[in-house]
Amino acid sequence: MRRSTRRDVTGVLLGAGLLAAGGAAQAANWLMLQGTEPPDAGARARVWGFIQPEFQSTDGSKLPAGPWKGQKAVFNQIGPDLESSSQFNIRRARLGVRGTAFPLDNRVNYFFLVEAGRNGITKFGDAVSLTDASITLNHIKYARLRVGQFKYPGSEEGLQAIHVFDYINFTNVTNFLMLERFFDSDGSVPGMDPNKPNGSVGAFRDLGIQLFDTLHVGDWEHSYAFMIGNGNGINRGNDNGKYNYYVYLSSEKVFGGKGPRRQGWKLYGWFQTGQRTLRAGPDQEKQDFDRTRWGFGSTFRKDKWRAGAEVIFADGMIFNGTDGAAVPGSLNNKGTAVASWNVLPEDKAWGFYVDLGYRVHPKVELDIRYDYLDRATETDANERVFQTVTFGAQYFFNKKVRMLVNYELRMADAPQLDGSSVPNRILDEMDNRLSAQVLAVF
Repeated sequence: MRRSTRRDVTGVLLGAGLLAAGGAAQAANWLMLQGTEPPDAGARARVWGFIQPEFQSTDGSKLPAGPWKGQKAVFNQIGPDLESSSQFNIRRARLGVRGTAFPLDNRVNYFFLVEAGRNGITKFGDAVSLTDASITLNHIKYARLRVGQFKYPGSEEGLQAIHVFDYINFTNVTNFLMLERFFDSDGSVPGMDPNKPNGSVGAFRDLGIQLFDTLHVGDWEHSYAFMIGNGNGINRGNDNGKYNYYVYLSSEKVFGGKGPRRQGWKLYGWFQTGQRTLRAGPDQEKQDFDRTRWGFGSTFRKDKWRAGAEVIFADGMIFNGTDGAAVPGSLNNKGTAVASWNVLPEDKAWGFYVDLGYRVHPKVELDIRYDYLDRATETDANERVFQTVTFGAQYFFNKKVRMLVNYELRMADAPQLDGSSVPNRILDEMDNRLSAQVLAVF
């Protein structure tokens, strides 16, 4: 699909998303569901977890131009290893325990979770990695206090519980702007260093302290959260003495039900800012760069329908893929440099997603999602626009087990460059992607 056609599709779908005014998951209060236990909970420890075996595949189209011509295109390889265009994987395997300090004090809650799957958390760290470890103190009305490592308040796609996510892969705007990778360098100097991440992805989590609560007014729930964190992802300390600051507000009209698939209509907005330390520029001097993200959206769920949209803006520390779209660490055809991961520390980006789901049968849901990302908007040569339409189906064997199948129509271009330029010739080879996953909760 050529660029002019893609922009027409963007306009139509953005308008549809604004009219739908819903969200990518369901109208749930994630602050309360993940941070607190019911006040009458008597269980001192509740063990739980889930597993997600899956299969993903593309056509494996190779790079048609550039210094790595004829080699694998990174966007056609399956993560986290990026070694094959088709593979089976255990995407996530998580085991946790949560509960209260019963019988001493039910107002003290805890949440602990570890990851043993193969993904961006474990690939660059230990085979089994700690993702969550927090304590919530519920002693002050309207001012609950949560401390430890946990999901920061922010974008719906990142904040929601992953085991009720309605798709297999994240949207481009979430993947590139919110799922943070941590590097030592911006990767701007060609050489033999692939500039691999210095540890696991951020996984939408931080280590810090959060003040939050929910106020009930009739059928409405009004929630807030303020958090201060290290701003360095999970299982890391604070490497620069600077902190991340998070603000989150939401209002939800509750129609009925409870838990992660509660029926309701939620409006929310969020903001986060901090600084990252990175070696950058020709001299690779260590510098501090601002990283700011903000967005707003809405989620809706009622009877057989769910729908929604979210818009996300980013300023600074833009994840920018790899040199020539080659697999990082690949030697170019002249043998003079390897492809590295790249970051644009002072650029900007924005994007959105629109989502709709309908239960055609008590056990079958059909889904469709459109997502748009305009990356590196301040630099013509680096600007890239990504658009994806995902068709999905879910089959619910029971309340604990379901199967998901997704097919993604993926498109990308460099809008400020000629259609025959090397970047556009490369992006024209971005394949569609087929995914299938079984999710079992226990």
